[in-house]
Amino acid sequence: MVWYLYVAGFFAGAFLANAVPHFVQGVAGNKFPTPFAKPPGRGLSSPMLNVLWALLNIVIGYLFLRIGQVSADTTLSLVVFFVGASVISIFSSMNFQKKDRE
Repeated sequence: MVWYLYVAGFFAGAFLANAVPHFVQGVAGNKFPTPFAKPPGRGLSSPMLNVLWALLNIVIGYLFLRIGQVSADTTLSLVVFFVGASVISIFSSMNFQKKDRE
């Protein structure tokens, strides 16, 4: 595979993993940080905005998944996909643990 397909696979994992907390918090009716809050990523956004942000992340993640040709037939593409998901998940867990303190 060409190198940029792996980059697309990485971002597919990142966007799809990022959709999960926003979607869950949104459909649960909870406010949660988004890039559109004030301050960005720290303030709390409405549940509706979180659902919309999650849906946008799902669409973008799906497009990257298709572009990156992530497949169970290519082990390295799956590894890169899960690395992308892991990186955003770890970053998010560190960032969002502070949301209740503000």
